Amino acid sequence: MILELIKADITTIKADAIVNGANSSLLGGGGVDGAIHRTGGKAILEACVAIRNKQGKCKTGNAVITTAGNLPAKYVIHTVGPVWNGESEKNKALLADCYRNSLALAVENEVKIIAFPNISTGIYHFPKDKAADIAITTVNNFAGKEKIEKVIFVCFDDENYMLYVKKNSIALTSDMSD
Repeated sequence: MILELIKADITTIKADAIVNGANSSLLGGGGVDGAIHRTGGKAILEACVAIRNKQGKCKTGNAVITTAGNLPAKYVIHTVGPVWNGESEKNKALLADCYRNSLALAVENEVKIIAFPNISTGIYHFPKDKAADIAITTVNNFAGKEKIEKVIFVCFDDENYMLYVKKNSIALTSDMSD
C-alpha cells in the first residue's frame, strides 16, 4: 500500500473513493462536508437521506458509503469524527475508528485508491498534530491494507500539510486533481 500526501481540495481528487468528514445527520454542513455535498450534487444528499431513513443518524466513529455524484470519484465514504473536548483516549479511539471503518468499507466495495481529508481538525477542533499521528498510524496498521493500493492524505491547509510532511513516511505530491 502506497501512502501519498497532497495539498489540494478533496472534491477534485480522482480516486475510487473520497472520505467525507461528515456530521451525524449526513445531510451536509460546513467545511469538507459542505464542499462535498455542493460539488457532488443532489445524488449524494439523496443517498444520505436513504441511509438515514434506514438506520438513523451515523454514530461517531462509524462510516457509510454513497455514490460520489458529480465528483471525480466513484464513492464517498462518510465518517463522523469526534468533537475534541480535551485529552481523552475515547476521542483518540473514535478518530482511529473513522479511519478503520472507512478502510473496511473501501475493502468491501473493492476500492483500490482512497483519499482522506483531515478528519475532525476543523470545526470539531481535534488537535491537528494528534489527528495526523492517529491517521497515519491507523492506516499503516489496518488489517486489510494489502487490498488497498493507495491511500492519499489530502490536506487543504498548509498547517496540516506540514504536520504530515514532518512524519517523513509519505510520498509527497503537489496535486492529484489533473
